[in-house]
Amino acid sequence: MDHFLSHLHPERLNFPWDASSRLAISLCAALLILCLGWWISKRVGHWLNRLMGGQTRVDATLTPILCDIAVWGIRILAIVGALSRVGIETASIIAVLGAAGLAIGLALQGTLQNIAAGIMLLALRPFRVGDYIDGGGGEVAGTVEEVSLFMTRLTKPDGICEYVPNSALWSHSVRNYTRNPTRRLDLETEVSLQDDIPRALEALKTLGANEPMVLADPPPLAMVMRFDDSVAVLNLRVWARTEHFWDMRWTLAQQVRATLADARCAVPMRIRELHIVQDAAPETEREPARQGRKTAQTLAG
Repeated sequence: MDHFLSHLHPERLNFPWDASSRLAISLCAALLILCLGWWISKRVGHWLNRLMGGQTRVDATLTPILCDIAVWGIRILAIVGALSRVGIETASIIAVLGAAGLAIGLALQGTLQNIAAGIMLLALRPFRVGDYIDGGGGEVAGTVEEVSLFMTRLTKPDGICEYVPNSALWSHSVRNYTRNPTRRLDLETEVSLQDDIPRALEALKTLGANEPMVLADPPPLAMVMRFDDSVAVLNLRVWARTEHFWDMRWTLAQQVRATLADARCAVPMRIRELHIVQDAAPETEREPARQGRKTAQTLAG
């Protein structure tokens, strides 16, 4: 009994309490570092968003991605600091993060493709916020609202919001309708072959020249495109600034028929001639046909 009591030294009795106290303090400090890092990341993200949103020199396309990089950079530092405070060595943290990154990369290949595509879209700038694009193999169309690491947010012409993975835009051709300052309009109409086609062409050219939204350079053109079913298909080709394109299109479409009517070109009627030719069949061919009809009547009776 005396031998057992000799091992119960007061320092040995205090060891579990001291270890528990140190562990609790480390855990509290790690939790405090995480909370502080998350709070700082949110504040920095909001501050960068307001700062870049008010700066005209910073492209609106870059604002979301730069904010995300800053926020997650601070959060990763907070996580590493919290793990170090618990007692995990930095080398071990790097090794664990590398292994976890490899495993996550293999499991989330599609997500990593979206991140890589988002970085390439931001680097090469095939479109910016506010551009109207048509991409994704012709299945995606709308106005670009935001480009993030994973997705691009579009607003379709009918007001519906659509989120498109970045890889879908990067792996297909993208048609940007608003990148160039000017656009060409080809407006087709029809006149009868009996009408005065040169006068109709001159009337269409005058219509384009008198429209204020039509650019003088290149000048308006009117031409015969083809002849279909007793009608001549005419084309009015004009150029306008991109922001005026649709207003100009609707205006010219409303005025083109009235302009042709003033040029004494009526609305054409498509005419097709159908010729039915009946050849008299030889007697040897008509006889089997009569026998077939008689057989059919007998079976029907």
